[in-house]
Amino acid sequence: MTVMKKKTQILATEDDLLLDLTFHSVPASLLSEFAEKIVKPYYRGNLNAAIQDLLHKTIAEQDFVLSHITHIKSAEV
Repeated sequence: MTVMKKKTQILATEDDLLLDLTFHSVPASLLSEFAEKIVKPYYRGNLNAAIQDLLHKTIAEQDFVLSHITHIKSAEV
C-alpha cells in the first residue's frame, strides 16, 4: 500500500513576484538626467530601488487624488 502525501502548493504573494521591465522610446537624455539627479544622490546609484520608489509614490499620489475627488463629489450631492 502506497500512501501519497498531499502536496501543498504555495502561491507567491504579489510582493514575491518579480519581473523584468523594458522601456521603449524613452530618450537617453531623460534616463541620464534621472540617474544623475535622482538615482546617484538619493539611491546610491541603485536604479532599481529608485524606479520602485517612484512607482510606489506615484500609486500613493493617485490614491490620494482619487480619494479627494470622491470626497468632493460626495460633498456636492
